Amino acid sequence: MDVKPRDRWIAIAGVTVLSAIAVAGFAIAIYAAWLFHDMPDAGELQDYRPPTATRVYAWDGTLIGEYSKERRIFVPYDQIPPQLAQAFLAAEDHNFFKHGGVDVGGFSRAMLNNVGNAMRGRRLEGGSTITQQVAKNVLLTSDATVGRKFKEAILAHRLEQSLSKQQILELYLNEIWLGYRSFGVGAAAYNYFGKSLPELSLAECAFLAALPKGPDNYHPIRNKAKAKARRDWILGQMADLGWVSREDARKAIAQDLVVQPGPKRAAYRDADYFVEEVRQRGMATLGPRLNEGGYYMRTTLDPKLQTEARVALMEGLEKYDRRHGWRGAWGHIETLDADWEKAAAAKTPPAERRAWRPAVVTAASGEVRLVKGEGEGNIVGEDMAWANATKGLKVGDLVFVEKSATSGGYRLRQVPIVNGALVAMEPYSGRVVALVGGYSYSLSNFNRATQAMRQPGSAFKPFVYATALENGYTPASVVVDSAITLKGANGQDWSPENYHKKFYGALPLRKGLELSINAMTVRLAQGVGMKKIIDMAKRTGVTRDMAPVLAMALGAGETTPFKLTTAYTPFVNGGRRVEPHLIELVQDREGKVIFRADKRDCVRCNAGFNGDESPRIPALGEQVMDPITAYQITSMLQGVVQRGTAAQASSLGYPLAGKTGTTNEYRSAWFVGYSPSLVVGVFIGFDDNRSLGEGETGAAGPVPIFIDFMREALKGQPKTEFKAPANAKYAMVRGIREAFRPGTEPKVVVPTIPTGPQGYDEAWPGGQIGAPPTNAEKPPTKVPDISGLY
Repeated sequence: MDVKPRDRWIAIAGVTVLSAIAVAGFAIAIYAAWLFHDMPDAGELQDYRPPTATRVYAWDGTLIGEYSKERRIFVPYDQIPPQLAQAFLAAEDHNFFKHGGVDVGGFSRAMLNNVGNAMRGRRLEGGSTITQQVAKNVLLTSDATVGRKFKEAILAHRLEQSLSKQQILELYLNEIWLGYRSFGVGAAAYNYFGKSLPELSLAECAFLAALPKGPDNYHPIRNKAKAKARRDWILGQMADLGWVSREDARKAIAQDLVVQPGPKRAAYRDADYFVEEVRQRGMATLGPRLNEGGYYMRTTLDPKLQTEARVALMEGLEKYDRRHGWRGAWGHIETLDADWEKAAAAKTPPAERRAWRPAVVTAASGEVRLVKGEGEGNIVGEDMAWANATKGLKVGDLVFVEKSATSGGYRLRQVPIVNGALVAMEPYSGRVVALVGGYSYSLSNFNRATQAMRQPGSAFKPFVYATALENGYTPASVVVDSAITLKGANGQDWSPENYHKKFYGALPLRKGLELSINAMTVRLAQGVGMKKIIDMAKRTGVTRDMAPVLAMALGAGETTPFKLTTAYTPFVNGGRRVEPHLIELVQDREGKVIFRADKRDCVRCNAGFNGDESPRIPALGEQVMDPITAYQITSMLQGVVQRGTAAQASSLGYPLAGKTGTTNEYRSAWFVGYSPSLVVGVFIGFDDNRSLGEGETGAAGPVPIFIDFMREALKGQPKTEFKAPANAKYAMVRGIREAFRPGTEPKVVVPTIPTGPQGYDEAWPGGQIGAPPTNAEKPPTKVPDISGLY
């Protein structure tokens, strides 16, 4: 049968159209496969929790810090106020509880418009529901492409099948970026208004709901008018939808928009060194999840003691700095024009010194003018004399001043270049209740408490004497203090000297420690053996390694203030080495305990009150020395406070013990002191380890800082004596009641008045027994053949 030409062309056209459709379909299939090959699984969101900040608290519940990649406080749906959720629904998606994830009409209109937008290079329209925004924020990238919009719609549909509406809204309200360093409504409420969600007013809820469209566009300070207009529009929408009354909306619209001037940090700001140390230790335990896991972390910090520690250390370093003179202005301008404030703005005082103000000297007599029109006046006469004794002041000098509390003038201030550290811990638990790692964290975040390796000098001597008491010596033992010369490793002679360059003859152990006598300590170390002393230093935690040379007995090794303070705790707690810790407890976001510092088992703690034996909790720590040895050292170190190099501390009127330390050439000054309930280590030194200056001993700088801190720490506390071991025996040795191990006590009463060559009363001016010494401590002489440091 013949085929007509017309039918043939129709057939060819039909085949062509069908082929084109097939090719187009195949191309669309390939494009769809490419577009959706990497589509995430919406079901993953069933267990998804957005990254949240780990919040760090002091032991009394004070918030002291946060660690986070994204500053977020996760709030479960049932704890989100209904009016806050309604405000967001009114602003973003009022049909949220009715649609299936996509607003079909809105999405279709947006896609049609986006074809033209894409061709013209314009920004694509949204038309996104809250479900689509969750899909975009959590599962997709932020690329503005038509393909991503299709992915967004498909994922939104899948989300609606995997999660409930409440779960989706919970994710949205906790995930969304709201500006002011805030992710989620919990952090935003805290940062904008300093409130928790239940405390927010209707107007504040509406303002937060205005932010998803662009936190910068509706910034409450820079763009306040626009922010308030959108807030008011949302309130109107809520009234139109019947979610609030017209009257409530009208009252909320009448309210001013008032926010905090910046994102709110933890209100307590005295623990920056402590908080950073906790972060580093937390990272070592929990890893990177510390910054996103939303953990609750309770620390050992006592905010009251921490504040006192910071104040005491800063003031002590400033007093040292003042003793060594005015170093001159930190800047200078040639003309007193309006631009001087720009020069002043280039340098700010330490953040911890909020009362200090930059000022310019306007007259050589000491007249100053403060920045921003904050005032003008005269520097007080005392400070002018101090400045004129060295560099003096010139017109145009830029300085820091502080309003005098006792006169109408200004005090002249300068930032110390010396630095230091203070550590305070409980001796029985190892809880670090205060830690300050330097003068100012805002100027230097180097933590001298935990990172500065320094020689402890004479503060190491108690470990020498403890070793001797563990190896045959008793408080009645006598050691000769006389000149001693030893051969070093390179053949050079080493002759340790005492502070007054004199020797006191045969002395009991107590006097060697109370007066910090170098030559006697070296003879004692020689008799005991450095191997045993090093073993004691390792057991107590002073150091992990130490060269077996006699110079180490005078503190030539290196340690940190944190380690040395910890090493003193066995002297208080009966000879146990406790593990110092800053983190007490960590819980995950569900409240499950994932870390607890106290790992002891409490046997029979669940027995109840049925007449059975009471629970027994074992003592913390490893026994590193005999309890009687620990008490003997404490008794001797009480003598340091009562009669020795730390006699100033006796003014506190409490039972105290401790030991000063000064290293060669006065490079570092120390005092580690303690009460029956608190061990405190204080260190002063330059970061480059230069000399502090002649006479800057442990008694000159660290002891006054210790006194200032302990005055507040002991306020209102009972005057408790140090706990003595039950099995100790006692005897009088030269007028002092000494503790002995059973069987080692003297069989006869030891004379109370020294005879023969002892002569230790000569250590005090006028030869009066019992008078306090004056700078009775001298760092050892140089030992170039041992470490190059002496």
